[in-house]
Amino acid sequence: MKWPSIFGRLTKQLGIDLGTANTRVFVKGRGVVINEPSVVAINRRNNQVMAVGEDALSMVGKTPAHIQVTRPLQRGIIADFEVTEKMLRYFFEKVHEDKAFAIPRPSVVICVPLDVTEVERKAVGDAATAAGAREVLVVEEPIAAAIGAGLAIGEPFGNMIINLGAGSTEIAVISLNGVVTSKSIPIAGDELNKNIIQYARDVFNILLGERVAEQIKIAIGSAVELPEPMEAMMRGRDLLSGLPREITVNDAQIREALGRSIKAIMDQTKAILEITPPELVADIQQRGIVLTGGGALLRGLDQALSRGTGLPVRVADDCLNCVVRGTAALIDNRALLAEVAIPATDLVKSI
Repeated sequence: MKWPSIFGRLTKQLGIDLGTANTRVFVKGRGVVINEPSVVAINRRNNQVMAVGEDALSMVGKTPAHIQVTRPLQRGIIADFEVTEKMLRYFFEKVHEDKAFAIPRPSVVICVPLDVTEVERKAVGDAATAAGAREVLVVEEPIAAAIGAGLAIGEPFGNMIINLGAGSTEIAVISLNGVVTSKSIPIAGDELNKNIIQYARDVFNILLGERVAEQIKIAIGSAVELPEPMEAMMRGRDLLSGLPREITVNDAQIREALGRSIKAIMDQTKAILEITPPELVADIQQRGIVLTGGGALLRGLDQALSRGTGLPVRVADDCLNCVVRGTAALIDNRALLAEVAIPATDLVKSI
């Protein structure tokens, strides 16, 4: 891929991991400069953006009726085009705040989930263009994650990667810079939070907020039995009395809450292996499975998947940033970028 040369020296080159929960932005020459929640607060009286990122996230569940806090992406797909555009514009302006003007506009490499339609993929490109990007290339997330994890995807060997985000888990076998077999399932970080909320309701008659559930998951969540027991405080509203209530929960209880979703991820991983060519399965047996994304940080998930599949499983270094690091590597490797990226402007307008 060849970036336009007229403003080559001035144009910022950005790599964006546009995630359901968090957006990360890499700027060539500066590194990852933005890592903020994909959350936007809108004042519905005048349709103006009040806050984006961390500031908006702090408002969740605490706003009056005229302020709407929204996550414009669901499962990595744009659910609210207008709000996504405003969020990207905010991030672009933040990247350019060291300049007196933001011209020329940035060239962008942005990631999309595996199972998006052409229309959904084009919407990502359109949103980035409307927000101020001059050129937009889209790359499949597992490809970027594999590159960011340091896998040699250009060789004729099988590389299996499981990217566990907030909205979806993407399981892919990659060889020769392409996805051979894959599956995207809506069981990921957000679903694990919902598991904890449902467990608290069913077992303790407590209604939890999503942020509380996520904090408990991070504090004591696990996929296998831990060497040392762990406990955390669960605070919510008692469904019987309607009053605030606080109890102590342990890792075994939270593991029970998460068990069904973890088994589903394991079953889908096995299903992908069953349809993968045997030559590539032999490579995976030797090289193992690599976990990326925030969900990979769940304690013992690699051990649980290894027990279930009989294959070696490891968590990638800096797993949270593998996707955005992959976009950074692609910006520096124009030849590889040309092979794996799709120009947003070339996508069909309708199906």
